[in-house]
Amino acid sequence: MEILHERSTTAQTADAAEEFIRLFHRETPGAGDPRDRIAAVRAELAETGTYRHTAEELVHGARVAWRNSNRCIGRLYWNSLRVRDRRELTGADEIAAECVEHLREATNGGRVRPTITVFAPDAPGRPGPLIWSEQLIRYAGYGDHPSVTVGDPRNRELTEALRALGWPGGAGTPFDLLPLVVQGCDDKPRWFDLPADAVLEVPIEHPEDARWSAWGLRWHAVPAISNMCLEIGGLHYPAAPFNGWYMGTEIGARNLGDADRYNLLPVVARMLGLDTASDRSLWKDRALVELNRAVLHSFDRAGVTIADHHSESRRFLNHLEREERKGRAVGADWSWIVPPISGSATPVFHRTYEDRQTSPAYVHHEGARDRAEGRYLV
Repeated sequence: MEILHERSTTAQTADAAEEFIRLFHRETPGAGDPRDRIAAVRAELAETGTYRHTAEELVHGARVAWRNSNRCIGRLYWNSLRVRDRRELTGADEIAAECVEHLREATNGGRVRPTITVFAPDAPGRPGPLIWSEQLIRYAGYGDHPSVTVGDPRNRELTEALRALGWPGGAGTPFDLLPLVVQGCDDKPRWFDLPADAVLEVPIEHPEDARWSAWGLRWHAVPAISNMCLEIGGLHYPAAPFNGWYMGTEIGARNLGDADRYNLLPVVARMLGLDTASDRSLWKDRALVELNRAVLHSFDRAGVTIADHHSESRRFLNHLEREERKGRAVGADWSWIVPPISGSATPVFHRTYEDRQTSPAYVHHEGARDRAEGRYLV
């Protein structure tokens, strides 16, 4: 049974590889006939059980995986993704160091650049490295009671696990940077502090209300997803952190506004003097808009790239039209594409989408969320 399973897996990889190589040659000017490359890949698979993408194939595969990301509204720019090829790296120390360099390059002084760093893939008998952290930059969550957290409640369990592993913790503010958790090949997960110069943060201030300045709100500039697996042509790259730039609602409506995150809507409402006794006063809606105004204003004032949900919605429809002209169907998850505020005021609200799964892709493998919460660390 074991031999049959190995043959089946190799055959599936060969089929997936051929499909991707045909895609690459079809979409790459000058690539020519794919038959020789397909034959070479099949021979390499038969001999070693795996194969290696060329540098050009890796770049195109990573970009197309972004193009295929059903939950991303910002795909118009998929072909501009910068791909950092670090497939030779397998150790935690060197991977952590390259993640730091990724952040420096992607931040680019505030002019955020879409970037991915690809580390070693899974290989027969040797799983690739893992980055446990959900994003390269996360804020700690402290507290002994489930309903009382200083910082980000989403990262409470990870914070506790890191403390148990010896991380001394930060200053105890709502925005203490968590270490990065990396597991190299044939190694245990380890934590690495992020140097201050690798993390650009933006103080959140309101455009008209000066009281916000003393509040101490801030958020980091680069949303670098780090616990998803990049799948290209049957190969899995389990450590491949990637980023675009923020859309304002990700910070204002979700990270800072959600009741199970920073839960700032009641605080904003009190500052604005709103009637919070009844939902019919729409105090949540009014506070939500002001919080999102503050995020966009603050990033613009700091010279840091950020998108607003109205502009990005129009750009997504441009992306749909562009892809349709090229004969490519676009999958999308309506519940993610429609912004979390003012949905019906954006053009993406008024149409339906097919939530189609296409390869190459970024996927969550089993256990990714548990690892991000530190459940296997102690």
